[in-house]
Amino acid sequence: MTGGSDFLQLDGSRVRRGERTTWLAARLRAAIADGTLPLGARLPATRVLAVELGFSRGTVSEAYRRLADEGLIEARAGAGSTVAARPGGPPPAAAGRAGSSRAITTPTGSPVEAGGGPGRPSVIDLAAGLPDLASFPRAAWLRAERSVLATASARQLGYGPPQGVPELREQLAAWLGRSRGVVAAPDRIVVTSGVSGALSLLAQVLRDRGVDAVALEDPGAEGNRTVLGQWLPRLPPVAVDEHGLDTAALARSGAGAVLVTPAHQYPTGVVLSPARRRSLLAWAASRDGLVIEDDYDAEYRYDRAPVRAVQPLSPQTVAYTASVSKTLAPGLRLGWLVPPDHLREPLVRLRWASDLGSPVLPQLTLARLLAEGVLERHLRAMRARHR
Repeated sequence: MTGGSDFLQLDGSRVRRGERTTWLAARLRAAIADGTLPLGARLPATRVLAVELGFSRGTVSEAYRRLADEGLIEARAGAGSTVAARPGGPPPAAAGRAGSSRAITTPTGSPVEAGGGPGRPSVIDLAAGLPDLASFPRAAWLRAERSVLATASARQLGYGPPQGVPELREQLAAWLGRSRGVVAAPDRIVVTSGVSGALSLLAQVLRDRGVDAVALEDPGAEGNRTVLGQWLPRLPPVAVDEHGLDTAALARSGAGAVLVTPAHQYPTGVVLSPARRRSLLAWAASRDGLVIEDDYDAEYRYDRAPVRAVQPLSPQTVAYTASVSKTLAPGLRLGWLVPPDHLREPLVRLRWASDLGSPVLPQLTLARLLAEGVLERHLRAMRARHR
């Protein structure tokens, strides 16, 4: 086994066996991002590249599959795999496949009684929307909090920046980059009161900019519908089928923004297909629309490797949001929002006007847990426990 290939001068001879798929996917992703592999470039056949690198064919196939799931490459029968999109670049136009499946709206968060109002479908509670709270890392949190209290300066105990304390935003930028592929420098991140807080801020800013409708997945999370409905008059439903959100129906909805759960749709669990990802971003680019990506529990996939976020494909048309509600506990009320650059300033102003920002001590404590790798270790334990 040589471990080397003329293709991109890849040398996998020193890559450990269990890390080969991640390494190869990262190298290919980087080559697509910097233009070394331009749009339309053909990748070597999996069998050929596997022989050149001395890897198993399954390793190369899995790396290709991950990039295909992210919408970066496209595999066609008889034509091999070609580069279909570039992270952060303009999305190529792609027609979404129409889907007609409709289902009743389902909730997340607190249980809701069945029975919708006039003109509304009944609501069925499929899940409490909570992680195993008995496994909350109390000892680790307490140690981190004590350390923060022992070392925090007088300045840090004052009013924190409404965007979030720098220590947490720096740790989140690194964490989101390596775990979800999110393009997020610390100064682009806004710390929020969970995903609900992020949606509330976005809805108000969008309304002030003349957007009166945000499309929602159907079926979808009733909690998100309730929050957005406080600020916006129209929330048109868009059907979800086996490929995810029906982007053709989205284009007909007249909405100026859409809320999606592409990595793990709630409640169906379907992953937004590569073609639908490209079509979704093409929709946003064609009408100056906004994609709100709710990455609520991508850490908990058991049928496949987690699919990376949509945001790195088009950071200026996607507002990415997530929280610790599904990883630690919703009672912490800590989340984050990575908006397009043109929305960040009005969002931060609104956060200041609303409540001056999130409490400082929990932010500093979470930053410490991230810096020490506690959250990653906790997630590994939680995956096994939830399985």
